[in-house]
Amino acid sequence: MWVYTFRRLLTIIPTLLVASIIIFSFMHLMPGDPAAVMLGTNATPEQVERLRTQMGLNRPIYIQFSTWIRGAFVGDLGESIFFQSPVMSVIRSRAETSILIAFFSMILILTIGVPVGVISAVKNNTLLDQFSMGFAMLAASIPTFWLGLNLMIIFSVNLGWLPSSGFPSVIESGNLMNLKYLILPCLTLAAPNSALIIRLTRSSMLDVMSEEYVKTARAKGLKESEVVIKHIFRNAIISVVSALGFTFIALLSGTVVTETVFSLPGVGSLVVQSVLRRDYPVIQGVIFVVVILYVLINLLTDLSYGFLDPRITYD
Repeated sequence: MWVYTFRRLLTIIPTLLVASIIIFSFMHLMPGDPAAVMLGTNATPEQVERLRTQMGLNRPIYIQFSTWIRGAFVGDLGESIFFQSPVMSVIRSRAETSILIAFFSMILILTIGVPVGVISAVKNNTLLDQFSMGFAMLAASIPTFWLGLNLMIIFSVNLGWLPSSGFPSVIESGNLMNLKYLILPCLTLAAPNSALIIRLTRSSMLDVMSEEYVKTARAKGLKESEVVIKHIFRNAIISVVSALGFTFIALLSGTVVTETVFSLPGVGSLVVQSVLRRDYPVIQGVIFVVVILYVLINLLTDLSYGFLDPRITYD
């Protein structure tokens, strides 16, 4: 496994290099001039050109790319045009919100999705199964902005139990009670993603249930709970783990709609604001960091297969 891991780590470098070329190219194909956006409509062409020179935007594109990529591979993603501070500092200032939302949303998704999917598969074609699938279809079809607004109306406006928007930093304040600001956003995100895990867990388990070794385990007189946990669930969990890895990346990289509804200072809202401001360094930096996280989590997901299923070997 160590040899496989080392080979996979070596492939990360060319992957990031190709991704960085694509990211940089697409960013500079975007219409609009960052210097003109910063100076406003009343700026003269001379002022715009002077600012472009200061920011290095007048240099050839390949020189701009080589400068950016050299810095990116040592952790320097440049300086934000709008914030006038290092891109990594800007991302770190928004990372707390996105990381906490992704973490607690994943806990909810696991708590709801996997158990309900297992029960639905075990009770296949029963009323409980139909109810679970109905819940999954409903949760998957509800728009997140509609769900978020209604949760806000019920629990914040009508009942007054939870705050409706914003998120005071837990790290800066040291107050864990600030986590209550994330309850409604996490519920909003967990609902549609739980529906995916419910359906995937159920279908994976139903596929495994038809295998011969499951019939053999039952014929040996094993308890049904032991058959479900050791023989069915353990072999069905591989596809679920893959989906959970992709889900976590999606949550971590930013959920623009939810952050907008609840006015959260996360990575998703940062990207939208940076696009409107033509803040190329921030957009490039966020996407580059997301690509790194995607590659690493994808590697961890692949390595977890060997622990979940001893039959899987890494040559």
